[in-house]
Amino acid sequence: MYYFALLQTPQRELTPEQGQAEMQAYGDFHAREHSAIRGGDALAPVAEGVRISGGADAPLVTDGPFAEGAEVAGGYYVFEADDLDEALRLARQIPAAQYGAVEVWPMLYWNAPEQPTTGQDWLALLLEPAGSVTEPGSAEWDAGARRHAEFHAAAGEHVLGGAPLHPPTTATTVRVRDGEVLLTDGPFAEGAEVANGFYLLRAADRDEATKIASMIPASAVQLRRLAGIAGL
Repeated sequence: MYYFALLQTPQRELTPEQGQAEMQAYGDFHAREHSAIRGGDALAPVAEGVRISGGADAPLVTDGPFAEGAEVAGGYYVFEADDLDEALRLARQIPAAQYGAVEVWPMLYWNAPEQPTTGQDWLALLLEPAGSVTEPGSAEWDAGARRHAEFHAAAGEHVLGGAPLHPPTTATTVRVRDGEVLLTDGPFAEGAEVANGFYLLRAADRDEATKIASMIPASAVQLRRLAGIAGL
């Protein structure tokens, strides 16, 4: 089964030595668990991001930074694991779990990119109010899937990959503090937006990426450029 791990991190200022040590920690993680890592990258600064709300018919575009909380999305992974316990074992090894959090979501399926992603590509994280997320297999979910198929057909080669996520009741947040693993199960706080899917998009620049993401049938889309570090 595939799992989406979203890294939520506080804004930090690192010395060159600290930055090098963190890169080494990620390198060590990749070396240990490369057989389970199916995708991922760091995200460019949130100030370069875009939030799109209002739906595809009347999109409202807001430039970053737009996060209200202390943590913002700093990267993502796609894992292939036998079960949730195995996915959480992987997530707690991610360096970001030591000072931020890693949200782990089961994916319904994984449309993997056919080529490596680069720093010219974008993560479009689809957001919905927690109470509006539909169950897979329901009539509402099937209707939404048809709208996404229409978006995919319209966007064409700009869509590199992506996946729908299971409802927030299946998500788990992983934190590691002083060597202790802290797990928090969904659902999340009432009224909060939750992820229910994502796309990987290829575009010439932010304007084109925003235009493509505005077509996505979602209550809101957080659009973030990939840093192009992982090459996965």
